[in-house]
This record gives sequence, C-alpha cells and structure tokens, in this order.
Amino acid sequence: MELKDIKAIIDLMKKNDLSVFEMEKDGFKLKLQKGAGEQTVFTPPALPMAPAPMPGGGAAPAPASASASAAAAEPTAKTEQLQDIVSPMVGTFYRASSPESPVFAEVGKRVTADSVVCIIEAMKVMNEIKSEIDGEIAEIVAENGKPVQFGQVLFRVR
Repeated sequence: MELKDIKAIIDLMKKNDLSVFEMEKDGFKLKLQKGAGEQTVFTPPALPMAPAPMPGGGAAPAPASASASAAAAEPTAKTEQLQDIVSPMVGTFYRASSPESPVFAEVGKRVTADSVVCIIEAMKVMNEIKSEIDGEIAEIVAENGKPVQFGQVLFRVR
C-alpha cells in the first residue's frame, strides 16, 4: 500500500466521520484510529515471503539468489541482538518536541519501556512514541523531520 492510498483512506475517514479504520491484505495490516491520544501500538511488519521458484528456471538464477541470501544473512547476524522500535503509524518523525528542545533519545542513551523516544505528527496531532523495551539506543534509523511509514524502523536498541 502506498502513502497516497493511506492518505485517501484518511480523507474518507474525515469525510464520513469515522473514528477507526482497520484492514488486512496480503499480510499487511493497517489500523487508523482518530484521537488515539497516549495509546501507542507497535505491530511488527510481516516478513516478506521468498518468491516461489519458477518451473524450468534453470541453473543460472540459482547463484544470484544464493549470493543474495548470503548477503541478506550477513546484516542479520550483525544486528541479531538488536531490537527495533518501529513506527505505529504514518506521519512525520521528530526527535524533539520543538526545534529548541533537547532530543528525546541519543545513541548510547538508556531507555525503559515508558521512555518517550520521539514524536510522530499525523493529521496535525503530535503522538509521543514510547520505547516499549528496555535497553540502550544503538542506532537512530529515521531522519528528523522526514516522513515515516507504518512499521518502519525508527530506532535499534541493544
């Protein structure tokens, strides 16, 4: 689902005065809730399934997918002990409550499950996003002031 499709759904929600919209299609889940306030919901994205091999594919594509599998396994081993904090919604990612305020989370900072790590602005509402896991910020993946998607990794915690 593309961002323009989600925006169209949001417009329909406004036009028809809907407060909750949920859908699931091909392993992709979307839940939009108007006025969610402090409620933060983290849903990890579904893992994409590997494409089925094509009948009569021959031996040529196999080495390419074998090297791709090896390349994919390498970063997984590197980040194996890290946990992701993902975006519960589509919106704009902010590391601080205002440009003059200190950032919520820095690399190396300890966070608890109740620690606010960022704000995501969605439909002119500033939503505080909590860590929901204990640990130390290892990486800040999202870029301040840039759009984020539902399920996109924002932070990695060790």
